[in-house]
Amino acid sequence: MAAALMSLAVSTATYAGNKARGTVKIRMIETTDVHGRFFPYDFIRQQPVGGSLARVSSYVDSLRTIYGDNLLLMDAGDVLQGQPIVTYYNYVRTDAENIASSVSNYMRYDVRTMGNHDVETGHAVYDKWVKEMTCPMLGANITNTATAQPYYKPYIVFKRGGVKIAVIGLITPGVPSWLSETLWSGMHFEDAVESAKKWMDIVKKNERPDIIVGLFHTGIHDRSKTNGSLNDATLEIARRVPGFDVIFYGHDHATHYEEVKSSDGSTTIIVNPANNAMNVADAEFVVDKKSKKLSVNIVDISQKKVDEGFMKTFEQQIEEVKRYVDTEVGSFATSMTSRDCYFGNSSMVDFIHDVMLSVSHADVSFASPLSFDVTVKAGPATLSDMYKLYSYENELCVIDLTGKEIKRYLEKSYERWATTMTSPDDHLLRVSEGDAGRDKFFGLASPFYNLDSAAGINYVVDVTKPAGQRVNITTMADGTPFDEARHYRVAVNSYRAAGGGGLLTNGAGIEKAKLEDRIVWRGDHTLRDYIIEYVRTKGKVEVAPHNNWSFVPAEWTVPAAQRDRLLLFPDEKK
Repeated sequence: MAAALMSLAVSTATYAGNKARGTVKIRMIETTDVHGRFFPYDFIRQQPVGGSLARVSSYVDSLRTIYGDNLLLMDAGDVLQGQPIVTYYNYVRTDAENIASSVSNYMRYDVRTMGNHDVETGHAVYDKWVKEMTCPMLGANITNTATAQPYYKPYIVFKRGGVKIAVIGLITPGVPSWLSETLWSGMHFEDAVESAKKWMDIVKKNERPDIIVGLFHTGIHDRSKTNGSLNDATLEIARRVPGFDVIFYGHDHATHYEEVKSSDGSTTIIVNPANNAMNVADAEFVVDKKSKKLSVNIVDISQKKVDEGFMKTFEQQIEEVKRYVDTEVGSFATSMTSRDCYFGNSSMVDFIHDVMLSVSHADVSFASPLSFDVTVKAGPATLSDMYKLYSYENELCVIDLTGKEIKRYLEKSYERWATTMTSPDDHLLRVSEGDAGRDKFFGLASPFYNLDSAAGINYVVDVTKPAGQRVNITTMADGTPFDEARHYRVAVNSYRAAGGGGLLTNGAGIEKAKLEDRIVWRGDHTLRDYIIEYVRTKGKVEVAPHNNWSFVPAEWTVPAAQRDRLLLFPDEKK
C-alpha cells in the first residue's frame, strides 16, 4: 500500500541480543534522491522552494538533542545530479571540495548508498566525492572487476547503547542499461536479490547483529531486467530474503510504505520518502533484553524550520552559484514550455532536436522532455534556462539504425505515449490510474522522459490503430523518400545509446550487447554544453515547432488533447 504522510506501523520481534542494558532507543532518519536539493532554493527556476537538506538538518538536530549518538542519519543515493549547484562543483569548481561532500560532513551522515545518477557523473566526480566524505559508501552488489572483491563496503556495523546494528547497501543493477561503460569502468553490478541473500547470510553469521537494515537505491515499480537481474528489486528482496527489520529505499521518486511478509513468515517494513528532501523516512527501535519494537513514519519536512547555521555555513557557495546560473549566454525570440511536448510538436523539444542535428550532422534525431513542467521565457537566456532545457549530464551520440528500426523505435515510444482511441471521447494520452502513478510521473502512465519524438523525418501517428501499427513515416525532412531498408545516422543521448528506456532494445529490437557497436560517433561534451554553445554562437535564437509529425485523426485527437491538457495542467482552466 502507498503510505500516507505520518502513517505509523509497529512490529515486534523476539530479540536474541543480550548486550542491551535496560531499554535502548535507536532513531534512524533516511533521505534519498535529494538530487542536489541542499538548500531551500531552486537554482534552475531561481526561486525559494520547500523541503531541502537545510530543513532536514534542523529536524535531525532537534532529534539529536534527545537521542545523541543513538541517531543514525542515512542516504539511499542520487545526490550528485539535479541542481546546478552540484553540477558546478562536479565540473566547474573541481579545485574545491564538492558541495555534496561538505553538506554530508556538516550534517554528520553516518552512511550512504551509491545511486545510479551518482555513477552517471563519472569516476572523476564520484571517486573524489566518496574520498572527501567522512561517512562510508555502501554497495554490496558492486564488485571490482579486477579483484572480484566489493568495490565499496557491502555493509557497516554500528554499536549504539549495547545494540548492534548492521546496514546493508545495494544499488539497482540497471546501471549498465542506462549508462556508458566509461562511467562505471571497473565495476560489475550483481543481481540485487542474490547479493542481498549472500550478504544477509554473512552478516548473520559473522556479526550477529540485533537489528538489520537495508539501505537500497532500487525501487519497486520497474519489472524490467538488466542482464537477467531485476532493476527494481526492493519488494522482491523483502519477500525472498528474511532478516531485514526495515528497508529504507529510493530510486522511485514516490512515497511508499508497506509491511511485506517474508518467506519465513516474518515481516519486513519497506519505506521510501521520495525525492528532493521534501520528506524523510523516520524509524525508531525500542530494544530491551527480550524484544524489539519498531515504528516507522514518513515525515513531511517541506515547511519545517530551516537550519540557519547550515545556511550561514554555505552562504558563500550559494551566492557563487546564483551568480553562475544567472550568467547570460544569449537570448530566445519566443517562449517555450514543456507542456506542449505531450500533445504534438513543441518548440522546446524541437529546439533540442535542432541542437542535436546541428552538432552531430545526423539524418534523424530522437528526443524527449527531461523536465515535466518548465517554461523558458522569451528574452535573455541564462545558464539556469539551459538547465531547464536539459537537466542531466547526458552525452550526445550518433547510432546506425535502419529505417525499419527507426519505425519500430517510434512505435514503442508512442505505444507508451498514446491510447488506442475507439471513440472521440477517449483519452489521447495514456494517463495513470491512482496516486502512485501520479506521484511518480505527474499523471502520465509512462515516464515523460521516455516519450521520444523524432526530427529529420515527417510522419503521422494514427491513434485509432493498435500499438505497433500507428506510425507512418512519409518522407525525410527535405522531402526525399524514407526507406526502411536504408541505414541512417540517428542522434540520441547517451542514456538512449546505452539502452535506457528500452526504446532501442524492446522497440528497435537491438540486443543490449550490440548497442555499443551501433555507435558511430560520440561527442566530447554533455548535451547541455552543446546547447549552451549553440545559443552563444547564435546570439538570438529563433525557436519554433517543426510541425513534422502529428496525432491523427485530427477531428478526434485535437479535442482529446485539449481535455487531457487540462487534466495534466488544471491551472490552465483559469
